Amino acid sequence: MSRTLREIESLDQFDAAIAETDHLAGWLVQSVDLRARSGVLARVNPAGAFFLGCTLTDRAQLSLIRRGAHVFPRLDNVPFNAYRATLYSGADLYDARHYADTLDARVYRWMQDRLPHPGLPDTLAMTLHDHAITDALDEVHLDHHRVVGIMGGHKLRRDEPGFAAAAELAAGLAEQGAVILTGGGPGAMEAANLGARFAGCRDQLHDAVARLAPVPSFTPDIDAWVSSALAVLADCPRAIDVVSIGIPTWHYGHEPPNAFASHIAKYFRNALREDEILNRCRAGIVCLPGAAGTIQEIFQATTANYYALDTQPVVPMVLVGRAYWTETFPAWQLLSALGAGRRMGDVIHLVDDITEVPALLHHRN
Repeated sequence: MSRTLREIESLDQFDAAIAETDHLAGWLVQSVDLRARSGVLARVNPAGAFFLGCTLTDRAQLSLIRRGAHVFPRLDNVPFNAYRATLYSGADLYDARHYADTLDARVYRWMQDRLPHPGLPDTLAMTLHDHAITDALDEVHLDHHRVVGIMGGHKLRRDEPGFAAAAELAAGLAEQGAVILTGGGPGAMEAANLGARFAGCRDQLHDAVARLAPVPSFTPDIDAWVSSALAVLADCPRAIDVVSIGIPTWHYGHEPPNAFASHIAKYFRNALREDEILNRCRAGIVCLPGAAGTIQEIFQATTANYYALDTQPVVPMVLVGRAYWTETFPAWQLLSALGAGRRMGDVIHLVDDITEVPALLHHRN
């Protein structure tokens, strides 16, 4: 017999739910500090409930297990919460003044110390973390929104015209109701998340780009790059209103995540991260100039379009930079050859003018 699952991700949710029942079968309680609720837990029937990374007294934990609950304890010796209930924010990852002391840097060092052959406890911790991040990303309910992915290189400098152009594009799309999703890193990705955050506030966006320009790259000084972003974000008039997504990875941990995405889904596994990026961009993908990572995304997305059944939609894709995508990295020739005679051929585009992009994403199939 099936049972309803109920996710509990905060102490307030736990208190509200426990007031309604004394049978916890089907509950998934995730990363909640329940040490002050030991008495309540002793009075209910916990059989069939799951406690994932919750903080419990030793006595309460033993009691729950004996009475039929499934208790997954927090993992020792890892600098992250493997059962995290929510996505990250910039403040979560940049939780210290100096980058070397931040959560983002600590996790990257932990991972690097275990390569190339992490032990089973390490891979388990990373897998549990990435599973929790996917679950948290699902809870943003992106399937209810028009999600546009903006891909591009991490080397785009804040003081280059392309940075401001990418920010303007993202702002315009967000003002039309799109949720902007990026790979969550610096360069073009930062520009897109920045633009989305300042949607509807173009004067402030122009000012933000100008304020960021004196620190054009995360090299050689990550601290200056991060602090300038956090200063701009603190003055964003709509910082809590606009949803934009960044999906970076510690696989490329030398590239710090940008702080402008309102929701950051940071993964250990890059393959999983790429799959999540592309599967969620159902309203279109914009590819600004980039190198291997961007090219990987172009053709991974193309594979899904190429093999789409007649009953399945194909996702519009716009490559920006005619000379770049036909000469520097001639992806367009192969892409257009693959699309010839197929439905995907009608939704792939190559442009020089970035202002043409929004209209090309409105293809219906």
